[in-house]
Amino acid sequence: MAVEDAVDEELLTIGAFAARSRLSAKALRRYDRLGLLAPAHVDEVTGYRYYRAGQTERARLVALLRQLDMPLARIAEVVEASEAADGDTAAGLLAAYWADVEARVAGQRTLAAYLRGRLSGGSSQMYETFTVETVEVPAQVVITETRHTLADELPAWIGASLGRLEAAARECGGVAGAPFVVYHAEVSAESDGPAEACVPVADEAAARAWAERHGRAWETAVRVEPARTLAYTRISKAQVAHPQILAAFEAVERWIAGRADLAYDGPCREVYFADWDAAGPGDPVCDVAFPVR
Repeated sequence: MAVEDAVDEELLTIGAFAARSRLSAKALRRYDRLGLLAPAHVDEVTGYRYYRAGQTERARLVALLRQLDMPLARIAEVVEASEAADGDTAAGLLAAYWADVEARVAGQRTLAAYLRGRLSGGSSQMYETFTVETVEVPAQVVITETRHTLADELPAWIGASLGRLEAAARECGGVAGAPFVVYHAEVSAESDGPAEACVPVADEAAARAWAERHGRAWETAVRVEPARTLAYTRISKAQVAHPQILAAFEAVERWIAGRADLAYDGPCREVYFADWDAAGPGDPVCDVAFPVR
């Protein structure tokens, strides 16, 4: 059959297909460029795009998924699974995406509530809920892992890094103190630190030998953490999550600022003293701390 006959009998112009699929012609051209919804035929002379009526279902699915603000790459995965008659996989991909959306919105909702309190002056009462104390920490040999990381990557990296370092510590005389994470610069959605995971070990020589063998793979090193005075507040597992933990850091900072006899003496840190997996949301697991002198 000639192309002209195919166009007349089977294909729709981009305008007609846009109306049927509920997508704009501009969107169709964009999805064509991205390989998400290619026309069935492009006239070599005029450049006009033509679509088969059977492409309507794919186009409408794309349009609906776009209303969920789904990225185009993930839309392609869902559509391909759907067209392969793998409905369970397509539904699972959509469910995973929506779970990510809900987690992000929940975090944003919490951050918005925190900021409302801060902007309205209600954060002063929030800071008063934290008890700040000081503690003397002796010098420690620590095996460390350093990484530039953004805030959304931080929880997974802390868990993985401390797990690796604690496993290494077992080859270095054992864990000799509570693991901690030092923030050498701000870690946020836009600033990537770096952060340094630290695990105290009992045998410095064994630790240095271990780092010599494995240090390059994970930016691992061994150093002596000097004796310090820490101003700290103890928080629960639920409070470790961002942005709740910001209130704890700010509470300690406000407490230090109110003490004429204290000054900052190093970067802030989180000290993890409890079994994270066994702890419940309300159980104390972490000290938010600043070295002072």
